[in-house]
Amino acid sequence: MVTYRSPREWERMRDAGRVVARILASVRDVAEPGVPLAELDAVAARVLKEHGATSPFLHYKPSWAPVPYPANICVSVNDVVVHGIPGTGLLKDGDLVTVDAGARVGGYCGDAAISFMVGTADAGGLRLIEVTKGALERGIAAAVPGNRIGDVAAAIEGAARAAGFGIADGSGGHGIGTEMHEDPSVPNKGRAGRGMRIKEGLTIAIEPLVTESGRDATRVLDDGWAVATVDGGRAAHFEHSIAVTGDGPMILTAL
Repeated sequence: MVTYRSPREWERMRDAGRVVARILASVRDVAEPGVPLAELDAVAARVLKEHGATSPFLHYKPSWAPVPYPANICVSVNDVVVHGIPGTGLLKDGDLVTVDAGARVGGYCGDAAISFMVGTADAGGLRLIEVTKGALERGIAAAVPGNRIGDVAAAIEGAARAAGFGIADGSGGHGIGTEMHEDPSVPNKGRAGRGMRIKEGLTIAIEPLVTESGRDATRVLDDGWAVATVDGGRAAHFEHSIAVTGDGPMILTAL
């Protein structure tokens, strides 16, 4: 069931969204070659505590997961598309890193992600990041009253395909509010003019997951959580939670 939220609820979601934005900024600030992935999670934990927030990721267990998620954030490196667990590994020079973060404040959730290069950046990685960020911006721009969910999906997919990139199979966004994952689903692939009509008050997370090789196929790694490209190519991921308003999309996860 899709829930439509009031301007007062948007503001409560903005409180959670600001914490998410602070997590992402703080983690990016410390992400350097040689830094343990676990330290990025520790930084996120400190930001959450400072703001009286909790992570909706920690101990989350959807039906398909073999175990509850063990960290506050997801850290996905290079060919890992999404749900990377920040464990004992170290960041290396030239890594393409995605950090996906969430926060729950006062009963409402925020969810966002960024991708960036660690240390020495290469032109290909920077282009992948820029195109993925642009796909998010196009998807957000399509989330206006009167459009359909397919318009958001088509905007995302069109931006990636035009650059010669792929869209990770099964990837997409979701409704968000008092729970991190709510109806409706917001696919990253689709046809314009199809799907649910978008109305004012809809709150959704939009999140393109783009593959550099142009292939869409993915595989789940042995930990049962991390999803990687089948060919070892890199991936990037950007995400914002937004509210659909009569004046256009309101980004809820920005400072």
